[in-house]
Amino acid sequence: MTNSRHMLAAKDIWFSYQHPVLEAISFDLAAGRLVGLIGPNGAGKTTLLRILRNRLQPHRGEVWLKGKPIQSYARKELARTIGYVLQDHPVGFPLTVLEYVLQARFAFSDGFGFEDAQDVAKAEQALRLTNTFDFRDRKVDELSGGERQRVVLARALAAEPDVLLLDEPTANMDLAYQIGMLSLIKRLTVERDMGSVFVTHELNLAAEFADRILLLRQGRVLAQGRPSEVITEENLRVVFGCDFHVDRNPLSGAPRVSLSARAVAGAGSGARDNVSLEEEEKL
Repeated sequence: MTNSRHMLAAKDIWFSYQHPVLEAISFDLAAGRLVGLIGPNGAGKTTLLRILRNRLQPHRGEVWLKGKPIQSYARKELARTIGYVLQDHPVGFPLTVLEYVLQARFAFSDGFGFEDAQDVAKAEQALRLTNTFDFRDRKVDELSGGERQRVVLARALAAEPDVLLLDEPTANMDLAYQIGMLSLIKRLTVERDMGSVFVTHELNLAAEFADRILLLRQGRVLAQGRPSEVITEENLRVVFGCDFHVDRNPLSGAPRVSLSARAVAGAGSGARDNVSLEEEEKL
């Protein structure tokens, strides 16, 4: 694992489809840190993740990975360096869970794509970490949404990446599994000295587990910093168009968010009003 403290850096990122989606996005991701990316639908969170893993090219600005431009990475080198977890990761073929997780080890192969004993050991270790080892002989498409999400995380971890990007990793999970998933991601981020970013709509989970928060509004960074600095009543009202009450969790000291019962004025106004439904699906 690298000793570099800055794993990933976005520098003045701009991106558009037919309308502006991201404008002047800049932030650094340090090793051993977990960043929560929050904001309403249409704010550009998923688009930003795609740019951070080099699946989209910004129209302006650049992404640096471990001290060099991300475009300078060969495909296999990038696959070894960045792991990612999507909301709906395509499988493509009726693979078993073990076969699916082993795909992450292709980046370490000699070009023929045959896994060795070390690859199998790394895959099985990742399955155990995510409590999915008992599923290893089942087909991925037979799993529930929450089970599949944990398997997708196992696949990302099997490559032992330096950077982990996660798009709503707790989607389709019961609360206990949500807490377990983020606890695992937090622990591994520290133990493996990774830099990790997760997108979530769960404000309290972001406040509880993230070291830093990046809050997007209409494709721009409204605020970034420690959870206590970003998750404030004023920031949330501006971004989401709702009245919130923010106090402290008496058990952890993290910000705790409650939705006010008062009338909602312009709910969702943090998203761009001029983004079409088709474009919003890309965000």
